[in-house]
Amino acid sequence: MITTDEFQKRFNEIKNLDWVQSARRGPTGIGQTLEKLLGLTENNIALPDLHEVELKAHRIGSTSMITLFTFNRKAWRMKPRDAIMKYGTPDVNERMGLYFTMSPKPGGTGLFLHTENEAISVRHISGEIIAEWALEALAAQFIKKMPGLVLSH
Repeated sequence: MITTDEFQKRFNEIKNLDWVQSARRGPTGIGQTLEKLLGLTENNIALPDLHEVELKAHRIGSTSMITLFTFNRKAWRMKPRDAIMKYGTPDVNERMGLYFTMSPKPGGTGLFLHTENEAISVRHISGEIIAEWALEALAAQFIKKMPGLVLSH
């Protein structure tokens, strides 16, 4: 783990580099490359990367979303594979997945976000609940992972 001062020094050095080859293909390549240049070990855990700061990277001109924290396996109300096969769509590599930006209004697949006083869920217009999170647990996870944020692009 590096200090904030060390991070600022290393980050400024990285900003002064010319083009850098991504260390990995795909959407996670930019973040993994930045972590490698900073001397950080990729961890994929629910804690911030730099003491109390989460590090996020984004390619210039990219329209992709930034994942703040990952899906909680306990949230599923149906088997993930069943949900993907029933409601998923193929990505550019023809892999089926649930690649959606959700809102309270149903999308083309009939999935939508439903919010109640204590929970938020992904549902289908048929009434089937795909996944559900307690709002208190989401807030706690956000506070744990995002007490501070550095976004690089």
